Amino acid sequence: MVDLAGTWRFTALEGAELEGAYRGTPWLTFDGDGQVFGLAGVNRIRGTWRLAGGTLTFGPMVSTLMAGPPDAMTREQQVLRLVGEPVTVSTPDEDTLELTGVLRARLVRDPGAGDASD
Repeated sequence: MVDLAGTWRFTALEGAELEGAYRGTPWLTFDGDGQVFGLAGVNRIRGTWRLAGGTLTFGPMVSTLMAGPPDAMTREQQVLRLVGEPVTVSTPDEDTLELTGVLRARLVRDPGAGDASD
């Protein structure tokens, strides 16, 4: 079983450039109680999650409503698109998470990712 608890930083996100990210690279923190929060690109997001077998489903997600530069908003739209549909989860190793659904993404375990985003 995949252990999602903790903070994960995006290292790849289909359709979005992560280099030179405004406000920092997107990240997600999964709490053990089914809550998820993070940074989508410009705005903070929060919602719920559920892992059944190898499928990760996010519940309704809410977001702050700030605007940012076009590249940051593209990142944000792709993150929101990714978490808007169920995704298949695989873990090449215990510190790498691959999400495959409407888009593909790779995340790495990074407990300090949220600290550097503001």
